[in-house]
Amino acid sequence: MLDNRKIKSALLSVFCKEGLDEVVQYLSNNGVKIYSTGGTLSFIEELGASAQSVENLTGYPSILGGRVKTLHPKVFGGILARRDNPDDSKQLEQYEIPEVDLVIVDLYPFEKTLSSGASDAEIIEKIDIGGISLIRAAAKNYSDVAVVASRRQYAELLSMLKENNGGTTLANRKRLATQAFDVSSHYDSAIFSYFNRSERILSFKQSLHGATVLRYGENPHQKAVFYGNFASTFEQLHGKEISYNNLLDIDAAVRLIRDFDEPTFAILKHNNACGAASRPALLQAWTAALAGDPVSAFGGVLVCNRELDSATAEEVSKLFCEVVIAPAYSDEGLAILKQKKNRIILASKPFEPPMMQSRTLLNGMVMQEQDLWVETEKNMTFVTTARPTAEQVQDLIFANKLVKHSKSNAIVLAKDRQLVASGVGQTSRVDALRHAIEKAASFGFSLQGAVMASDAFFPFPDCVEIAHKAGIAAVIHPGGSVNDQKSVDYCNANGVAMVTTGVRHFKH
Repeated sequence: MLDNRKIKSALLSVFCKEGLDEVVQYLSNNGVKIYSTGGTLSFIEELGASAQSVENLTGYPSILGGRVKTLHPKVFGGILARRDNPDDSKQLEQYEIPEVDLVIVDLYPFEKTLSSGASDAEIIEKIDIGGISLIRAAAKNYSDVAVVASRRQYAELLSMLKENNGGTTLANRKRLATQAFDVSSHYDSAIFSYFNRSERILSFKQSLHGATVLRYGENPHQKAVFYGNFASTFEQLHGKEISYNNLLDIDAAVRLIRDFDEPTFAILKHNNACGAASRPALLQAWTAALAGDPVSAFGGVLVCNRELDSATAEEVSKLFCEVVIAPAYSDEGLAILKQKKNRIILASKPFEPPMMQSRTLLNGMVMQEQDLWVETEKNMTFVTTARPTAEQVQDLIFANKLVKHSKSNAIVLAKDRQLVASGVGQTSRVDALRHAIEKAASFGFSLQGAVMASDAFFPFPDCVEIAHKAGIAAVIHPGGSVNDQKSVDYCNANGVAMVTTGVRHFKH
């Protein structure tokens, strides 16, 4: 096995020609024999370079509307032949098969066609057969053959050839082969996912191009990488490099704010809302959200669902925060926020998050549908004699949205569409409630007339009793406990309004 191999012959069959011209000119200038097909052949000839058609090599025309062009022993034999194997060399000579040292492919744009809303017939025609076969064959025989599997590698190949005087090293070829299998596996995963939308075969395959190495993971001693296209969901307008923990909070913030239609501001710490409010104007929402817990807000992630104006930015800028997220910023508002060098400022773009979420555990992983359910008044069952007022119904809806996005066990106390306090991530629902009540008192909030939301049912009436004695006037929870009636009885005896939704919102 020779390490450095001079490129003497190349097969080019690409969909995208952009950036290929420099590669073609280099190969032609260095006397490389070029084989090509269809549109790629025409492109090469228009550049003034010479190439032999694959049809001429194989003695067969392109058939079946172009579905079969390169699938022939005279093509694949020259790619797969082991140069240090005497029997392979004899067979190449016997069947007059030329060796191919370099294969350049760019596949049909299956994913782009799929996302364009094309018909099934059009999508099917964009499943590349010959190209993917060429990639796999060349990558398998990387000891002798170099392979380029995507237009993203044209420049890398050209640089590689220039560095090695028109050749490639074994290390070069192995790297190219690895990239090739990355391309082919991603391509096949996309095709499988397309077909599996209706079949629902229980097999998990996901492939994401694009990776960002993060400074570290949840803690400095942990390495971390983000796989995905962050730029398709946000435009970073200012600030330092985004960290692993920033990404977790940004994800939590975006999921929460999507549930609100009215002007809303939320402040998150460790994926939980520590402040949130909905108001007619964004500045009012910010002021009320911050008042909910000005201590925890320090160093938090801020998110809103309206353009962030200069007046609001002026107030926001008084708080040290890691990240600010808004759909847009006024010029003056952005300039104010940029005064802090490291503050991450993100403009959110319209995007649909994945319908499924996954988590690694034990020696595998679990998948589930996203919790996208949002309760409205129509989903409420009024189970007590006392009914919540119209204002309390709005507060119950507001509180229930927040508790849905809080770590279980979770209790949220709200009043006038403002997060008054919450107890999250507790092993006991009673502890979560007591923590919320104590927190509300520490910031001077009166709970008289406030509402309580719970992410799960109350197994005993102790929570509604504690809440009532603290001033809570209305309660929303899923219901479903065998002891539901005991909580209802306590509420009826004490004039507390209770509604159930039938939907639990555990979040672990």
